[in-house]
Amino acid sequence: MHRLDPNQIARLTALRHELHTRPELSGEERETARRIVAELEALGADRIWRDLGGHGVAAEFRGMAPGPTVLLRCELDGLPIRELSDLPYRSRSPGKGHLCGHDGHMVSMLGVATRLAARPARGRVILLFQPAEETGAGAGAVIADPRWPEIRPDHAFAYHNVPGRPLGEIGLRPGPGNCASRGMQILFEGKSSHAAAPQDGLSPGPAMAALMTALPALSRGSLADRDFALATLTHAHLGEPTFGIAPAEGELRVTLRTMTDARMERLIGDARELVAQAQGALATEIHWHDVFHSVTNDPDATAIARAAARGLGHTIREMDTPMSWSEDFGRIGEDGAKAAMLYVGAGEALPQLHNPDYDFPDALLPIVIDQFSAIVDRLLGPPAP
Repeated sequence: MHRLDPNQIARLTALRHELHTRPELSGEERETARRIVAELEALGADRIWRDLGGHGVAAEFRGMAPGPTVLLRCELDGLPIRELSDLPYRSRSPGKGHLCGHDGHMVSMLGVATRLAARPARGRVILLFQPAEETGAGAGAVIADPRWPEIRPDHAFAYHNVPGRPLGEIGLRPGPGNCASRGMQILFEGKSSHAAAPQDGLSPGPAMAALMTALPALSRGSLADRDFALATLTHAHLGEPTFGIAPAEGELRVTLRTMTDARMERLIGDARELVAQAQGALATEIHWHDVFHSVTNDPDATAIARAAARGLGHTIREMDTPMSWSEDFGRIGEDGAKAAMLYVGAGEALPQLHNPDYDFPDALLPIVIDQFSAIVDRLLGPPAP
């Protein structure tokens, strides 16, 4: 397999540093998308779709003969976290940072695009630069875009870098790969009263206190169990910061997490029932945020990724349990593609994802570019010499 030369890798590294300085949040990735389009145009993409499901971008590289469609997906968005770093290319956007490595994911796929200057033997490659992954909204919005049928793949692959694992180790897991999760926001409304006469009002306090222990108690097992469930209390607010008013309003936020979507539906039902039992005469509203479906990796797609890694001599980790964090790539697999997420080691000594000092390791770029290029070669045939 033809690998990129040192000058090409150096250019891609510089581009990652450039993107790192200008992170944009979910749904706001306009300038990032514009920069990606410019790169894809310069690399000779046969077709480019803009503004997919928001600011998403997709590029087509056609093979020399008809064949299947292989989609490789990465993410455009950064995080609302202030970067703490002395890097010369640290974020210049206050309160925002590429602290999940999406800058590296984007540049990895641009590296594959660089190699696709020599087109595959057949079929076509679609590179998808997806918006709003961090909120769980992006993949669904892309699939709902009326142009999606022009793109819909037969196979789809993506990856996430994983700090704490050896650099370049390829983690694979057929079946559940990332947990389903969603944010449950519960709003309470009662009646305020003088703090000297709380009996004349209706405070959400007792109901909230009961739920702050009852909802986390819905947690079950570990990631090794199919029945795994986790309910994490993340926020509570009651009334105003005064001493003279018994409160009327309150809010709880809880993150629900399960291995499968079916288990999530059961957990939602249990959580709703607890709210109904606790609310009494209070008015309540439940709103859902950051909804992620589980990622279920297709066995055939996982086997293709495994064969590609083995052919390159990469270390392979066969994962016993899914990742506890969520990813919205699962939506693409739900739409009919044979899809697989890869979990690629980013280095054992790196800070964790979403830490304020996290930075994608540049040494990972050529490893991932080779891995995904090899997947394309296995499905569509290598380019002509």
